[in-house]
Amino acid sequence: MPAPTKTTTQQYTPFSRKLTGSLDQISKTIQENARVIDMIKEVALELTTSISTMHALTVKYAGIANAILDGLLPIVRGLPIIPKKVMEMLVNLESITQKIIDNQAETTRTINDVKVGLTTGDVTKLQGLNDELQTLTKTLASILPK
Repeated sequence: MPAPTKTTTQQYTPFSRKLTGSLDQISKTIQENARVIDMIKEVALELTTSISTMHALTVKYAGIANAILDGLLPIVRGLPIIPKKVMEMLVNLESITQKIIDNQAETTRTINDVKVGLTTGDVTKLQGLNDELQTLTKTLASILPK
């Protein structure tokens, strides 16, 4: 059997051309979805602002309720006409408002960090905040009455 000859020139696509084609496709996909990506970011920023406002409102009224309960509970505890269930409800309410107040600084910091990360487009910062947001969500969920 004769040895193969090298007279046939092989056609090949240079790796750089394949890589360039892939990058062009990625770029095209990003450009096609740029409006959606930007809208998601705008919605996320608006949600962050809404959550920040809701948080400020919650903390403000939790502080007012807590101050009222701090003054009211010592008086109510001494009154025999207050039903036990009402007393338990007032104590529970005071506990909830105190937890909201106690978590104010951490919640405010996390909300602000998310807003900065979204505004600057700092993906690394946002990735790091995901765990913080999950922890914050669990903390806030634990405060909710059952």
